[in-house]
Amino acid sequence: MTFHKLPLLRSVFAYFGRASAATRRRWARVLGWLAPRLLRSRAHVVRTNLALCFPDRTPEQREAWLRRHFHLLARSVVDRGLCWFGPAPAIMEATPITGLEHLDALLKAKRRIIMLAPHFIGLDAAATRLTLFLKESATMYTPQSDADVDTLVREGRGRFNTVHLVSRSAGVRGLIRHLRNGVPVYYLPDMDFRRAGSVFVPFFGVQAATLLATAQIAKSWDAAVVPIISRLDEETGRYAVEVLPPLEDFPGEQSAEEATARLNALVESWVRVDPPQYYWVHRRFKTRPEGEARIY
Repeated sequence: MTFHKLPLLRSVFAYFGRASAATRRRWARVLGWLAPRLLRSRAHVVRTNLALCFPDRTPEQREAWLRRHFHLLARSVVDRGLCWFGPAPAIMEATPITGLEHLDALLKAKRRIIMLAPHFIGLDAAATRLTLFLKESATMYTPQSDADVDTLVREGRGRFNTVHLVSRSAGVRGLIRHLRNGVPVYYLPDMDFRRAGSVFVPFFGVQAATLLATAQIAKSWDAAVVPIISRLDEETGRYAVEVLPPLEDFPGEQSAEEATARLNALVESWVRVDPPQYYWVHRRFKTRPEGEARIY
């Protein structure tokens, strides 16, 4: 007999979607406390990343950041119930957004748009909020290994308006198809896709394999690159989403490698504002330059 988890998963996240902010906060506290104790390999990744990127901080401070990071991460997972099942007014209340005028102006000018969304904890909440504003959008999607989880995530992310979910296996070409048709794309620039199409450029002083795609696409298709920054306020449970002005003169006369290094420096500056908000469970430095030992 096959056990399908989908009905149970839907029930759990629908419960979170109906729950009050205080109830979701209580669940997040429990899950955030449990996570580093149960997910030891992920806790190791977070400790390693923080030690690499903040060698000037004491181990005690980095450990405090780790605890806060897992609390924020747990809250973002619980809040997916709100994004995937909650009513639109409640989502808008929980995701105050500024800077939509930048997207509006670009849409009216019929410019191609890359929404540059680094891996912050509020990444999914920001994406949901933007799908409430945009009639059509596209984003890259990593299929989940569990079919039931995959179905839930796909349904949740494509809930409002038209959202094209491009499988990671289709690569950047899948996104370009939509971009050239005038569809804004929500793009994560700080993923490790191994060496193909990547260059090693510094991120917090560590060489990180980084796709050249943002600079290459922006130049080839005259696309505006619009940063999307999101941060979770633990006290209010609200996600502050900022749509920043399009990057000026990007990539301009810079080479793709120089422009990519510029992007990494920008992401780093946004992370430094509140380091625990970044997605440190991601093995950002998995791919190493030739001859370097593996980090994790």
